[in-house]
Amino acid sequence: MEELGLTRLFNDYLAGPANALLGLFNIKAANPARPWENWIVMEILVAVLLMATAAVLRSSLSADKPGALQQIFEGIWGFINSTIDEVGVQHGHAYAPYIGTIFIFILSMNLIGTIPAFESPTMVPYVPAGLALVTFLYYNICGFQANGIKYLAHLAGPVWWLAPLMVPIEIISHFVRPLSLTVRLFGNMFAGEQVTLVFLDLTKLVLPVVFMCLHIFVALVQAYVFTLLTTIYIATATSHEH
Repeated sequence: MEELGLTRLFNDYLAGPANALLGLFNIKAANPARPWENWIVMEILVAVLLMATAAVLRSSLSADKPGALQQIFEGIWGFINSTIDEVGVQHGHAYAPYIGTIFIFILSMNLIGTIPAFESPTMVPYVPAGLALVTFLYYNICGFQANGIKYLAHLAGPVWWLAPLMVPIEIISHFVRPLSLTVRLFGNMFAGEQVTLVFLDLTKLVLPVVFMCLHIFVALVQAYVFTLLTTIYIATATSHEH
């Protein structure tokens, strides 16, 4: 994969810190002279941009005259809370920060690929896999916090005499979830990126605009699907009736 301009700067000036950090985990870069890859540089860029946006937004918050940026984020917050309510998460306000963060982070990573000279880090499997693993750990921790050790009882199913059959099925089902989240997000973003690039090479003006719009639509849908499934997993894990 071609090295992006920003990645080139990271490799030219920050190769040493990257190798030192990898060394802490006993990992050796494939090319120690160029340890930074596009996907991790883009992920760092998105995180920095979101933190800068949050800082700007916080300094300009107003109840009387909300600015355009504040209205956008209030709309996203309302959308996240309505999704939580529709799914039926008990005490959903406690989980809204994580759900909202995962939606905004994934959406931002999906959309950054529409900017020339950048690419979406979610089209590399490591990024969706990391997000899926964090979500897997998060909803299981929430399940134990909400139900204690009784959280494990849901693995046995509603009928006690079917427990020997249900326990292995439920365990497999839970461990398949991160894989499902990873493949869905990675597959759709990678396919969308490749289709867009092909048509950008073949055509000049009209069709590229159409496919860029399609790429943006896919980015929105995939961010929502990942967030919706995360919300559903949290709802089932924290339900006291489960």
